[in-house]
Amino acid sequence: MKNILAALLLVTVLVSGCAATSSSVTDATTTTVNGVTATTVAQSSGSVKEFTMTAKQFEFAPSTITVKEGDTVKLRITSMDVTHGFSLPDFGVNAQLPVGETKDVEFVADKKGAYTFACSVMCGSGHSGMKGMLVVE
Repeated sequence: MKNILAALLLVTVLVSGCAATSSSVTDATTTTVNGVTATTVAQSSGSVKEFTMTAKQFEFAPSTITVKEGDTVKLRITSMDVTHGFSLPDFGVNAQLPVGETKDVEFVADKKGAYTFACSVMCGSGHSGMKGMLVVE
């Protein structure tokens, strides 16, 4: 009986969460430039910026991401060659990126400025130069 009640509660929470999320979406646009896809979903309380990113020795692509203050940033990062990491300490982000896998990283860009992200796993001789920039306008 407890399992049935727990399952019903979980389904109720999931359904209500999906309904609340979908009702706040007002517009979505997808842009591809030089093979890099970015999707922007406008919501009533701000925007969700989605980026597809690759990590390979010794670069992130795209290497610069620009968002607005208050945006929720969703990165789908795939390591192409060896295990890498994605570290953005100013927003409390540190993810390990096993080779061939895609990891989702999400955070709120809640402060304006330019912030460096970098590989956080020793990936070879060019590791120290594997960096990028998050610009929050």
